[in-house]
Amino acid sequence: MSFRLGYVPGVTPGKWTRMWAQRRPDVPLELLAASTDEVVGRVRDGAVDAGLVRLPIDRDGLHAIPLYTETTVAVVPKDHVLTAVDEAGLDDLADEVVLRPLDDTLPWAGELPGRPAVTDPPTTADAIELVAAGVGVLVLPQSLARLHHRRDLTHRPLADAPRSDVVLTWPDAENTELMEEFIGIVRGRTVNSSRTPRRRDDPAPGGTGRAMRARGGRRAARRR
Repeated sequence: MSFRLGYVPGVTPGKWTRMWAQRRPDVPLELLAASTDEVVGRVRDGAVDAGLVRLPIDRDGLHAIPLYTETTVAVVPKDHVLTAVDEAGLDDLADEVVLRPLDDTLPWAGELPGRPAVTDPPTTADAIELVAAGVGVLVLPQSLARLHHRRDLTHRPLADAPRSDVVLTWPDAENTELMEEFIGIVRGRTVNSSRTPRRRDDPAPGGTGRAMRARGGRRAARRR
């Protein structure tokens, strides 16, 4: 038996996997890195028990609880004019070629900033290579900028850009004991406040049944 967790690039489940190992050393936690569409698909078909993904997703038949919101940044060469400021805005990209890889998940509304590229790169990794070659700039969640870090590139926060919400998603069905355990971990519940049912071999609160009967007998003897 194991608990299988899918996650998208840039999301780091390390803190939660360490807590899982402390609380459930008897159940291995298996990790699968994939794109948002792939993780959601595997949650639906039961290949993984839950997924850490970025919105938007099709929530039909799925639970989704928000975990955190990521800062959006612009990735540029280290000698780019944008590096002169600590924080930029979308207007600062008006004259730039803004690359939009086909795996982009930012929730853009309306027109994209800057000028479009001649062709959209297939992946974020490909877009990073184009930025390094001086072809354009790339707007993406900060965690992805860190994941694809290069010594010749840097990034700056974009104050007015759309942000990515990271959620935990799992099937809309009765939760298993392990699912409740993982939900408790990501929500910051302590061991004592966990909703996870006690296993039959766990002692009841206050001690075992034999110990409780013994204490009851001693109290009755004192009353007599």
